[in-house]
Amino acid sequence: MIAFVVVALLFVAALSGLDALKGVDKAVTEITYPLRHEDIIRQQAKAKRLDPALVAAVIYAESGFVSGRTSPAGAEGLMQITPETARDIARRSGGTAFTLEDLATPQINIAYGSYLLRELLDRYDGDVDAALAAYNAGPGNADKWGGSQLNAEEIPFPETRAYVEKVLTAQAEYRARYNKELGPAP
Repeated sequence: MIAFVVVALLFVAALSGLDALKGVDKAVTEITYPLRHEDIIRQQAKAKRLDPALVAAVIYAESGFVSGRTSPAGAEGLMQITPETARDIARRSGGTAFTLEDLATPQINIAYGSYLLRELLDRYDGDVDAALAAYNAGPGNADKWGGSQLNAEEIPFPETRAYVEKVLTAQAEYRARYNKELGPAP
């Protein structure tokens, strides 16, 4: 269906001229790699010394930027934070008034997801593959798979291996397509 929409947009643009092609390019980008809440992403990435494109890529992989998603495991929101993880982050970060409903708020969800991502990057000495594997499958599994020495191609869980690859690909796409909106990497 997306391919049909893209072809239709290109056809209309070809009939309309160069200015329309620029609009189509933007529309195709928005369909394939949506971006919402870039102000919150920039803010949280800066506060936690993260690449905003990485935060956007995790949101893309976790929820596709669709608010209100709940996973079968009970993870909530844009960055798919479990209630247990959220309570732990709230406790450690001083979130004294946290309630589970807060996970539906983009500001809180992205703040907590970014907190977790920073914590995992620190745990694995900046190794993005290991941090992403831990974000998806838990730190215990990432530790078993080699921790900061983890090789993404050798992750034994196909879902986690595909998740790491998806996030890394999306990070490169978000950096290339939305550099102005997301701002620089730290």
